Amino acid sequence: MDVKKKIVDAALRLENNYKDQGIFEIGIGEKLPKRSEIIDIINEIRRVIFPGYFGSENTAYVTLDNFAGNTLAGIYEKLFKQIRIALLYRDGQKKTDDIDNVAEKLTIGFIDRLPDIQQLIFKDVEAELQGDPAASSMEDIIFSYPGIYAIYVYRIAHVLYELEVPYVPRIMTEHAHSKTGIDINPGASIGEYFFIDHGTGIVIGETTTIGDHVKIYQGVTLGALSTMKGQALSGIKRHPTIEDNVVIYANATILGGDTVVGRNSVVAGNTFVTESIPENTKVSAYVPELKLSRRKS
Repeated sequence: MDVKKKIVDAALRLENNYKDQGIFEIGIGEKLPKRSEIIDIINEIRRVIFPGYFGSENTAYVTLDNFAGNTLAGIYEKLFKQIRIALLYRDGQKKTDDIDNVAEKLTIGFIDRLPDIQQLIFKDVEAELQGDPAASSMEDIIFSYPGIYAIYVYRIAHVLYELEVPYVPRIMTEHAHSKTGIDINPGASIGEYFFIDHGTGIVIGETTTIGDHVKIYQGVTLGALSTMKGQALSGIKRHPTIEDNVVIYANATILGGDTVVGRNSVVAGNTFVTESIPENTKVSAYVPELKLSRRKS
């Protein structure tokens, strides 16, 4: 076998593919956002959200104003660059000055929201602590719980999604997905005191709406019904609404944009739901229809 000829032939075919797809010209980090830089931004934001937990600084010797200000300045610089690159790629025909102004506005808009994001994440940590008897402390949760990490990344990515920053929010949540097995689309709307227990295999779709004090377990899917129409469904509500104080146990599947799980309800494990559930209801099965039983208020 002529190994050299085989390599040359494969290289030529790859080069033809590059030309056909126009991908060789794309420089990651220059024309597209750079994944490693965005992961670094996630880590830097976590430092400022949880001071003393993940950085190398000793907070006993660092003043709060200096720590927060210096860290935010670094986050701004890195995030501005990645947002600018994302905008240039999406809107390549715009003037650079226009892109710079938009990137600056979006980056400052995000920085301005960080204190509010921090407050939400503190509430999520509290929900984990109150909901899991195996949790020994807030520190235990912050350091080690995959659920709180996935929620944290979702919270920052969701703000960027709301600001209509392209590419960056999804890169963030897919990084969290790869680390935790928890897939939360940055477009989902999630209320306060959100609790994920165990977490592996959870999927929360883009147009999902989740209220306050909701608790979900591993393997839960909040998804869409058939998506055969593809891009024609973009922007349409296709994932369920979960109202306040709902508990969804392991491996339950809830599908459809018109499906609403009423407040104070419980969805049992391995339940398949495609129809709305009234408030104060326990859903125990779907064989072949939903079996509903009223809970006492």
